[in-house]
Amino acid sequence: VQLQASGGGLGQAGGSLRLSCEASGRRFSSYTSTYTIMGWFRQAPGKEREFVAAISLSGGSTDYADSVKGRFTISRVNTKSTVYLQMNSLKPEDTAVYYCAARPSPMSRRPNEYGYWGQGTQVTVSS
Repeated sequence: VQLQASGGGLGQAGGSLRLSCEASGRRFSSYTSTYTIMGWFRQAPGKEREFVAAISLSGGSTDYADSVKGRFTISRVNTKSTVYLQMNSLKPEDTAVYYCAARPSPMSRRPNEYGYWGQGTQVTVSS
């Protein structure tokens, strides 16, 4: 099982970035799959890893942290084994390393309930 995150970089406050996470090694679109629930987390220097967003297999259920609700959108394209995080209206406090993660159902906001993690991609937002 491998998760490869990409798309991070330097953004400006008020701007947008899109992160991608491509999965491999297991069936991405099976209801018994490791990838049934895909999540994005982030970790800023000196802080604990925190939940950002999660999405169900069909994409019909999503969950967002209050800090990103209305600004970030999580989506997935199962035929591409890829999950995305569209980040709009960026704020300096969004600066962090962003990680994608996978787990079987049900949805969860707890990092320790996700068994598979990508390598992380740095997002830096300048004011």
